[in-house]
Amino acid sequence: MFYVKNMLISFSIILLAACNNPQPENANPKAASDSISTTFCNPLNVALGDPFILHASSGKYYMYGTSEATGFRTYSSDDLVHWKNEGLVYTGATEKSWTESSFWAPEVYERNGKYYMFFSANWKQNPTNEKENFRIGVAVADKPTGPFIELSDRPIFDPGYPIIDANVYFDNASGKTYLYYSRCCYKHPVKSDVADWAKKEKIFNEVEESWVYGVEIKPDFSGVIGQPVLLLQPPTKITDKQAEWESRSVTSKEVNRRWTEGSYLIKKNDTYYLMYSANFFGGKNYAVGYAISKNPLGPFVKAANNPVLQKNIDSGGNVTGTGHNMVLELPDGEMYCVYHGRTNKTGDERVVFIDKMEITKDSLLVVNGPTTAPQKMPVGSREGK
Repeated sequence: MFYVKNMLISFSIILLAACNNPQPENANPKAASDSISTTFCNPLNVALGDPFILHASSGKYYMYGTSEATGFRTYSSDDLVHWKNEGLVYTGATEKSWTESSFWAPEVYERNGKYYMFFSANWKQNPTNEKENFRIGVAVADKPTGPFIELSDRPIFDPGYPIIDANVYFDNASGKTYLYYSRCCYKHPVKSDVADWAKKEKIFNEVEESWVYGVEIKPDFSGVIGQPVLLLQPPTKITDKQAEWESRSVTSKEVNRRWTEGSYLIKKNDTYYLMYSANFFGGKNYAVGYAISKNPLGPFVKAANNPVLQKNIDSGGNVTGTGHNMVLELPDGEMYCVYHGRTNKTGDERVVFIDKMEITKDSLLVVNGPTTAPQKMPVGSREGK
C-alpha cells in the first residue's frame, strides 16, 4: 500500500511538473510535441484575449486574439498545445486605414484560397467625439500569417451605434453568410428589474446593456443584406432564470452595465447554438451561456443549463473571468471550447484555455471546464497531417 501510494504521488508530481513548465513562446512546436507525454494543462502559454483558432487547409492551427494596441499577432501550432509566436500579422491606425484605436476580437476564415480577418476597432469618422465609436471591418491576406490588408477604407456597415465582436457563419444549407455582433453598452441604458433595483438601492442611476444582433452579409463581405435582427439581450424580469448569472456585474456593484457579447454560432443536426458571454470582461464574473434556434436569425431561446462556463474559485479552483469563446471541431469530431480566463498566478492578464465540450443526446451543450489539471492532448488535432 505504501509503495502504491508513493507511486501515485510520484506520477502526479510528474504530470504537474509538465504543466508548470510550459514551452517558451518561440519554441519549435513540432519538437516540443515530440518530446512530451500525451497530457497538457490549462492555461496555455499564450496571453491573448478573445482567442480564435483557425484550422488552415495546410493542417496547421493559427490562433488570433486581442493582443496589440494597434493590431494583431498570431501563433501557430501542430497540436493545439504548443504555440509559436509568428509576430504581427495586421497593423491598423495607419494614414490610409479607417481605424483609429482599440483593436479587438479578430476572427480569421479561409475562403477560396484567401484569409479574411474580421475585427473591431474605433472608427476615425467621429464627428460627435464619442468615447466608444467601434465598428467592424475586414482585412485579407494570402497567408494566415499575413500581412492582412483592409478590404475597404471604411467598416462593413454603420448601424448607427458602436459594435464589436464579429463572428461569421457560412450556412451550407442556404448558401448564405451571416454576421453576428454585439451592440456596445455605451449610451444604451435599458429599463429592467435589475436597473430598478440598482436605482432603488442607490447603487447606479441606470444600467446600460449590450445586445447581440445577426444580419446577412454579402458574399464578398462588402456590406450587409437587409436589416440586423436582435437575437439576444439580458433578461428584463428578475424572475427570469438567466437574470442572476447575467447580472452579477451589477448586483456585485462592479459596474452599471450588463453585457451580451462575444457570440459564436455553431450548428449540430438541425439546431443552431448561439454561445455568448455575459458580465464585465475585465472582472471575475465573466461567463458563457448559449441559446438555441432552428434558424440562423432566430428566434433564440436561452438554455436552462446556463451558464456552461464560469469561474471555479467558489468550488476550490483558481480560475476567473472565463469568456469570449469560440468552438473548434477537430477532424475526428472532438469539440473544444477555446476561451480566455485568469488564474491566481496570471492576475489581470488574460490567458488562453482549451477544454472539451459536447452536445449531449438531450441536445444540451456542455463545456467541461474551466480546468487546470492534467488532461489528454487533443488526439484529433494530429490527424490528417
